[in-house]
Amino acid sequence: MRAVGTSSAFSDLLASRDLLLSLAWRDIRVRYKQSLLGIAWAVLLPLSLMLVFTFVFTRAIDATAVLNLDMPYALYAYTGLVPWTFFSVSLSGAVNSLVANRNLVTKVYFPREVFPLSCVASSFVDFCIAMSVLAGLMLWFGLAGEWEFTPRLTLLFLPVVVAVQIALTIGLGMLLATANLFYRDVRQIFGVAIQLWMFISAVVVPVPRDGSLLARVISINPLVPIIGAYRDCVVYGRLPEPMPFLYASAVAVLVLISGWACLRRASFRFAECV
Repeated sequence: MRAVGTSSAFSDLLASRDLLLSLAWRDIRVRYKQSLLGIAWAVLLPLSLMLVFTFVFTRAIDATAVLNLDMPYALYAYTGLVPWTFFSVSLSGAVNSLVANRNLVTKVYFPREVFPLSCVASSFVDFCIAMSVLAGLMLWFGLAGEWEFTPRLTLLFLPVVVAVQIALTIGLGMLLATANLFYRDVRQIFGVAIQLWMFISAVVVPVPRDGSLLARVISINPLVPIIGAYRDCVVYGRLPEPMPFLYASAVAVLVLISGWACLRRASFRFAECV
């Protein structure tokens, strides 16, 4: 059996970078194959969700006073939906990535990490495209007189926020992919859980600040400070709150290490499970 030390894991993964890129490109092609709009769906998905939630919260039930936002709701929703879509689409692909590639898993040796990693990599392309639209959205509200934006150096901190989210996503993706290989119920449970998770992640509704039990439970969710950090860096032009963001970073690193170690330790049993 091959060594599963840290240096060996990195060396194996680096040697398989061409395979990783090929799998990511395959995922992108499959996702938009025979689609009239193609890669435009990377923008249309969060944009359409933004329009739906904007209608619900500002027209259907007019909850703007309750939400108490200091920016247009559409801008608040979009800056939450783009990183959330990246997160949810990545995990949705990663959870079934080992099972879907059972032929490769059982016949050829290479780091099994490439399967969940390729799902994150392909979704990251969509994320970058969708984020580029955010600049146009902010310009729109600026011209409409609903929002004033001044570019600041805090935008330079954005890659750190993205890196923390990617670390968390990769770690969870590896854990879910490994668990789903042994227990196929994981994929079904995840499909339900990811829908509920959005509403406790400050994606379209702010986290309550009333000190209630619900607010304390939601604050444990590491996605809350991560999504908040996007809004701080891009929209508000300020650095994220230090303690919540450090907490999210620590959780992301811990989950990444745990997910990687779990997948590496279980890899010798993959052949008998698929």
